[in-house]
Amino acid sequence: MKLQGPLADRSAWDADERCSISRAMGIVGTRSAMLLLREAYYGTTRFDDFARRVGITDAVASARLKELVDAGLLAKHPYREPGQRTRYEYVLTDMGRDLLPAVIALMQWGDKYLQQGGGPLQVVDDATGESVSVRVRTESGDDVALDDLRLRVNTPPAADATHG
Repeated sequence: MKLQGPLADRSAWDADERCSISRAMGIVGTRSAMLLLREAYYGTTRFDDFARRVGITDAVASARLKELVDAGLLAKHPYREPGQRTRYEYVLTDMGRDLLPAVIALMQWGDKYLQQGGGPLQVVDDATGESVSVRVRTESGDDVALDDLRLRVNTPPAADATHG
């Protein structure tokens, strides 16, 4: 990856707390958080199912689910079985759904480098049965290799002078 403009001199800047990767890892950077999200993508919604399927204690499941709810990736919705107290199910929000490509990319990487003969599961399009993959592409759909990427400072649009 090529660094452009003020980024070209790596000794002149650092990736501080504003780094998007650092912020994202602060939310989903634990194994249990990622596996809870995996289960949410698989359709799991109930606390006991999350804890059992991920293989973590209730205390860890409770803490991680709370973090994912507080971060906005999951939402809690009440439900009540007849004769039981009100409980909550956990459902993906738009923010949680938008993380899916990153999770599929991790799965692809694990299938390629950590599994003998490919992974145990395959993600396919429901309508066609075609394999689904995540790749680095331009907005127009062209694949881009690491050596062909350039990193530059993002300059947000200037605030409208009439409104501020």
